Amino acid sequence: MSHFTKQGLSPFKTKRGFLNLHYRFSFPCIFSPSKRGIDTHASHHLDRKPLISDAELRFEFAHHDPAVARVNNGSFGSCPASIIAAQQRWQLQVLRQPDDFYLNRLRPGILHTRTVIKGLINAGDVDEISIVDNATAAAAIVLQQAGWAFAEGRFNQGDAAVMLCHAYGAVKKSVEAYFSRAGGRVIEVQYPFPVSSKYEIISEFQKVLEKVRSDGHKVRLALIDHITSMPRVVIPIKELVEICRNEDVDQIFVDAAHAMGCTKVDMQEIGADYYTSNLHKCFFCPPSVSFLYCRKSETLPDLHHPMVSHGYGNGLPIESSWIGTRDYSAQLVVPEVVEFVSRFEGGIEGIRKRNHEKVVEMGQMLVKAWGTNLGSPPEMCSSMAMVGLPACLGISSDWDGLKLRTHLRECFGIEVHIYYREPEDGEVNPVTGYARISHQVYNTIDDYCKLRDAVNKLVNDGFTCALLSI
Repeated sequence: MSHFTKQGLSPFKTKRGFLNLHYRFSFPCIFSPSKRGIDTHASHHLDRKPLISDAELRFEFAHHDPAVARVNNGSFGSCPASIIAAQQRWQLQVLRQPDDFYLNRLRPGILHTRTVIKGLINAGDVDEISIVDNATAAAAIVLQQAGWAFAEGRFNQGDAAVMLCHAYGAVKKSVEAYFSRAGGRVIEVQYPFPVSSKYEIISEFQKVLEKVRSDGHKVRLALIDHITSMPRVVIPIKELVEICRNEDVDQIFVDAAHAMGCTKVDMQEIGADYYTSNLHKCFFCPPSVSFLYCRKSETLPDLHHPMVSHGYGNGLPIESSWIGTRDYSAQLVVPEVVEFVSRFEGGIEGIRKRNHEKVVEMGQMLVKAWGTNLGSPPEMCSSMAMVGLPACLGISSDWDGLKLRTHLRECFGIEVHIYYREPEDGEVNPVTGYARISHQVYNTIDDYCKLRDAVNKLVNDGFTCALLSI
């Protein structure tokens, strides 16, 4: 393949044969750090490479299990072979000369990554960008300082945090651990699912903030998902941030675990105080790497990494760049991921657009085949969609959803997330189960046909979740 040259290292075996992961791009490897550090401006000198071919694309994801239809990219993401190879080169540099790496190369490498991310998200300053392991770690950093605010008397007992009812479970646990335990009130904004319009969410959010204010309480923190995990819905964050500003909410934290590579991310447009997104979900990085954006403001408190190390007191970006001896390679390949996505027509914006169009098309195909509905309008789907499953499958609990997910994996070779929706009173023959489907560049229509046909077979065979004992 024209844009790769072999490095002469041992191959990695897959079910499709031998795949040599140890490749480098044919342009000079400017992202490999020199002993003087990394040239953060070198990306301007890259030769433009041709658009990725179908054969090259298949190669990049040839390590995927060919027996499995992966329509669940949203859970754990996907990393192409060339990026795996880049990560391995970083790991080998550490093992070859760890003292030189940790003392001379790591910090410039992290700074390069932060600089690249600053440009990707239209942040105002590189010092607003910190690199962390994942969005859950970012939430802990933000919520930890809220807990300190109670202890230091800046927040009063009964001050509130507002969050969406479908916020990610781990973030809800962080709110419980840091905010509730310190004496804060937590108020969840309820909204319907399926959702028919963004205004259903906007209206409920506005009502909650107005009620808290009328009751004489202070909202110290609003936690807003950019894209909820389960059920999957794109949230109108710009409108919700504006409501928060009008209602004098102290701090606004956007949990955007899925957003990077999935929807537009622009810090100047969004206007939140804190924003985090994973880069290993929809942006092709290896696990795990995320960024936490903290808007520069004299009114916002200093944040600190929960793992205190030698950088403590020098600002969160420095604290986060060194938390002890560990594998930092996933954080260092971000510039090469940017080069990877640039090989697709339209870059990451083109990938997002095509993934969105395809997931809506596949979702509508499944809806037609199963006689159900989408969980949200197409404009609220991004590159993932909630597709109603036939009611006759008898999904009556979260446990049923997990059993069905396992059954589809083990018996049909399909990986898809299943969501249980509790029916409303009086609903007749309700759709209680939804498949959360993703689309990524490696997916083909056969993946979704495989899911369609498997569910149709279960229906035709009279299958119900009650029959599963796992």
